Amino acid sequence: MREYLLTLCVTAAVTYLLTGPVRKFAIAAGAMPEIRARDVHREPTPRLGGIAMFGGLCAGLLVASQLTNTSSVFTLSDEPRALLAGAGLIWLLGVLDDKWGVDALIKLGGQMIAAGVMVWQGLTVLWLPVPGVGSVALTPLQGTLLTVALVVVTINAVNFVDGLDGLASGMVCIAAVAFFMYAYRIWYGHGIEAAAPATLFAAVLMGMCLGFLPHNMHPARIFMGDSGSMLIGLVLAAGAVSITGQVDPDVLTGATGSVRSTVQEMVPVYVPVVLLPLSVIAVPIADLVLAVVRRTWRGQSPFAADRGHLHHRLLEIGHSHSRAVLIMYFWSALIAFGTVAFSVRSSSLVIVLAIVLLSAVGLVILLMPRFTPRVPRWAQRLVPPRYRIRRTAAGQDPEGAAEPGEDGAADGAGQRARGAAGEPAGATALSERERLAREGRRTVDSRS
Repeated sequence: MREYLLTLCVTAAVTYLLTGPVRKFAIAAGAMPEIRARDVHREPTPRLGGIAMFGGLCAGLLVASQLTNTSSVFTLSDEPRALLAGAGLIWLLGVLDDKWGVDALIKLGGQMIAAGVMVWQGLTVLWLPVPGVGSVALTPLQGTLLTVALVVVTINAVNFVDGLDGLASGMVCIAAVAFFMYAYRIWYGHGIEAAAPATLFAAVLMGMCLGFLPHNMHPARIFMGDSGSMLIGLVLAAGAVSITGQVDPDVLTGATGSVRSTVQEMVPVYVPVVLLPLSVIAVPIADLVLAVVRRTWRGQSPFAADRGHLHHRLLEIGHSHSRAVLIMYFWSALIAFGTVAFSVRSSSLVIVLAIVLLSAVGLVILLMPRFTPRVPRWAQRLVPPRYRIRRTAAGQDPEGAAEPGEDGAADGAGQRARGAAGEPAGATALSERERLAREGRRTVDSRS
C-alpha cells in the first residue's frame, strides 16, 4: 500500500507543478478558443491541461517501475507499456484537437487506433465471467472488438461530461478511488497478481486528477481539454479491461472457496463488462446515452454539441455552478462506493438501506430549487435569503397577494432605495404635483 501511495503522491505532485507552466504555454500558443453558445464560463480560458496530466502519468509509471513490489507489474505484464502507448496516441490527438480542432469522425478513428494499439500490446479482454456459466473464453477477434468498444465508450463518456469546472476530473477521481479499493482487495486480499496492473492504473489515475483539480476548480484557471479528458478516460478504461479480462474467475473461486462467493466477489466485474464501469462511472455513461438518444431523435449527429447535458440541466433548474458539480460528485460516489460495498457484503441489509436513504437525500437536494417554502415571519432570519418571502414594490408577495400593514414599509424601502441611488426621497411626490400643476396651466391656457 505504501508504494501505491508514493506513486499517487508523485503523480499528483508532478501534475500540479506542471499545470502552471502548461497554462502559460497554452496562452502563448493561442490555445484559448472563443466562448461558444454551449459554454458556461464567461472568459476565454486556456486548454491543454492534458499535457500536465500526461507528464504526471509518465512520472507515476516511472516511479512505480523502480519500486520493489510494483516493479513486478512491469516485468510480469506488458499492460503498463500498452497503457503508455495508447495514452501517448490519445494524448497527441487531444493536443491537436485543443489547438486546431479535429473532426469528430477523425477523432473517433484516432480513439479506435489507440485502443487497437493497447490490444496489440497485450491489454485485451481474454474471457468474460458469466454468472451461472463460469468463464467464457473469447476468440482474438471478439476480444479485440470488445476491448476497442469499451475503451471508445469510456473515453467519450468522460469527454461528454467535461462541461463544468472540476467536474470531469473530480468524477473520474471518485471512480478511480472506488476502482482502486476493489482492485486492491482482489490483489492483496486474495493474492491474485493479475489484479496488480489495474490497481496501479487506478493509483496513477487518482494522482493525475488530484494534481489537476486545484487548478481546475471553479473558477478554473485552465481546462484539461480533450487532451486531458480523453487521456483519463483511456486510463480508466484500461483498468476496467485489465481487471475484467485478465483476472481468471477460476482462480478467484479457489481463493473464495465456493462458486457462490465468487459470483459475489465478481459483481463489480459483471457490471463493467456489460455497460463498462457502470459501478464507478455511471453518471458519465448515463449522460453519454442520453446525449446520443437526444441528438439522434432530433436528426443531429451524435457528436453535435448542445446544452442538454446533465450539468446544463442542473444549472437550468437553479443550482449554482459549485452546487451542480457537488451534486454530480455525490451521485458518482454513491453509485461507485455503493457497488463496492455491495460486493463486499451483498447480504447486508444495512448497506441497502443506507443506499436507499442517501438516494432519497440526493433527490431532495437535486430538486431543492423547485421548492419555495413559506417560512414564518419570525423564522426568516434563520433561513437563507432565497427561502424568505419576497416583496414587490407594492408590498405584495410573488403571487400578488397584498400583505396588510406592509404598504408603508414597501414605500419606505422604495424611497430609501431611490435615495441611495441619488434621487431625493420626495422626488416622486414633487414630480406628481408639478405634473398636475402643468396640466392645470395648460387647461387655463386652452380656455383663454
